[in-house]
Amino acid sequence: MTEVLAIVPARGGSKGLPGKNLRPLAGHPLIAYSIAAGTQAKLVNRVICSTDSEEIADVALRYGAEVPFLRPAAYAQDSSPDTEFFKHALEELAKSGYRPDLIVHLRPTDPIRQKGLVDTGVQMLIDNPDADSVRTITEPGYSPYKMWTINEAGTIDPLLTVPGILEPFNLPRQELPEVWWHIGVLDILRPEVLKVPGALSGTKILPLKVDRHKSADIDTLDDFERAEKTMLGVDCVRP
Repeated sequence: MTEVLAIVPARGGSKGLPGKNLRPLAGHPLIAYSIAAGTQAKLVNRVICSTDSEEIADVALRYGAEVPFLRPAAYAQDSSPDTEFFKHALEELAKSGYRPDLIVHLRPTDPIRQKGLVDTGVQMLIDNPDADSVRTITEPGYSPYKMWTINEAGTIDPLLTVPGILEPFNLPRQELPEVWWHIGVLDILRPEVLKVPGALSGTKILPLKVDRHKSADIDTLDDFERAEKTMLGVDCVRP
């Protein structure tokens, strides 16, 4: 049997929107939706919350997550990479002999997940033992082939080029190469990926497509309002 661990990361500090992880969204604290996505998934065995906050820990416990340890402040800074809290969590859990086969990353800031999505992603990685991870992707709002950089001379250069096409930026979007945008709804990875310094996804990444109009990335108060409206039309996981 594949041992699957879900981790919900939730720092106490947030410069952009203080207390974001505990702000109410449709009657529940934001963090509760990610916890529910883990506890309601059939293929997830454990759900833990990695936090440096006693207050967040209490709420996480109330909604069904485990909080077997608190995250050190050094790993809970605005500049702290995700690899740090992952490694810390695995090291702490290993002290009791627990070593998962797969890790599900459930960000609180992407609370809208359609029912069954977590199990679909986990099964994808189980069925593809040579793959390193699964990441959710969606159609981008803009094509990167129509984006530019400003060079040292003060003129602009296209961000991307297309072999055999002189000016791809002047083509209709439909004629440009298909591209996808990573969205933070769900990531699943093998713990071995973290052994490579700085790695969080590995080199063989499976795509799990989601509808960006049925998701929400929360950074501001306005995002909370938009997320609540989006939830009305989505059969999503709820606490």
